[in-house]
Parts: sequence; C-alpha cells; structure tokens
Amino acid sequence: MINALIYLIIYLLIVGILLWLVIYVVDAIPIPQPINRVVKIAVVVVAVLVVVVILLDLIGAGPGIQIPKVANP
Repeated sequence: MINALIYLIIYLLIVGILLWLVIYVVDAIPIPQPINRVVKIAVVVVAVLVVVVILLDLIGAGPGIQIPKVANP
C-alpha cells in the first residue's frame, strides 16, 4: 500500500511538472491570445484526464495503466 502511494505521488509530480513546462513554453513563445488560451485549456484538460485515470487505476477501476493497486478487487 505504501508503494502504491509513493508511485501515485511520483506520477502526480511528473504530470504537474509536465503541465507547468507546457504552460511555461506556451507563455514564452509569442502565440496570439486566442490560440494561447486554447492550448492552455487543452493541456489542463488532458492533465486532469490523466490524473483521473491514474486515480481510477489506483483503486482498481481504471483502464489498465500498470501501477500498484491499493485495493484488491
């Protein structure tokens, strides 16, 4: 159980760092405002979906990312 929580924290840190990196790069590149906002929203939506899939897989109801499970089905 502790291993699964450590893996969860690592996955969440990776997703958070990648999200921050993409938003930083989008802000650093001079992209027009509507496209800039659309890219940021799309990246946040994808990151939230990845986190939801990881959390679902952690409890045993996810689509199949192979991380250690906390609950036994």
